[in-house]
Amino acid sequence: MATYIPPHEQDPNDLAWMREALNMAEEALANDEVPVGCVFVKDGKAIARARNRTNEWRNATLHAELEAIDHLLPTNPAPLDTITLYVTVEPCVMCASALRQIGIGRVVYGCGNDRFGGCGSVIDVNSSSRLDTHPAYIAEGGYYREEAIILLRRFYLSQNPNAPKPKAKASRVLKTEIAPVPTSSNNTPVSSRPSSTAPSKRETSIPRNIPTSSVMDSSSIDIRGTTVSDDGDNPEIGSLDSEKTIKNGILPIGSTIASTPLPGPLE
Repeated sequence: MATYIPPHEQDPNDLAWMREALNMAEEALANDEVPVGCVFVKDGKAIARARNRTNEWRNATLHAELEAIDHLLPTNPAPLDTITLYVTVEPCVMCASALRQIGIGRVVYGCGNDRFGGCGSVIDVNSSSRLDTHPAYIAEGGYYREEAIILLRRFYLSQNPNAPKPKAKASRVLKTEIAPVPTSSNNTPVSSRPSSTAPSKRETSIPRNIPTSSVMDSSSIDIRGTTVSDDGDNPEIGSLDSEKTIKNGILPIGSTIASTPLPGPLE
């Protein structure tokens, strides 16, 4: 289960690293990928970063987290309990399971993942006692949540040139209303599904220019990878129309990851 951290309680260092993850997500968006990016940080230095590459390689397993992990493990063998992952969207069930298996210490994310979230939105992978073969890890959400949501909405407004049947999207309008996170008394998100709470208007700069990091260590790994469609029709992001965006399947916990090419980028 994740803990929602209100903006006034968020650490400036965590926010700075989340900016790095947003920078990777912006790069994914510029390459017609679902805009999810991540950065792995150890001892105040970025040791790997990645973005979604699922469309580029026709591979549903190329989420940002897994892309980074592949490059991390040779030089940083598990457990990775001294490492923090910053990712723009709550890890899906597959990624949340992988993070637990490598012994990650902490995960900080932007917006929740109501359809595939593995840190409490759908399944409590990160801290469930039923998965006692691997240590639990801390998960905290809400860091630049609005920016992460807007990035995803911008993606679903864009035209997919590789779609079998391109959809007309010229009339679609970017929604900037974002509902607050309903939480319990201890800041645990009770649900990321729509509630009766009226959405609040937020002034969000679109597009948001996120500066390239000056904090990146010269010895760190810059993967420039990507993450799969972790979010899609998440009510937190907001469906763009009545048609559901097709999602890539989720690998069940404990299954073997097979690099089976997809027939093509899905819209």
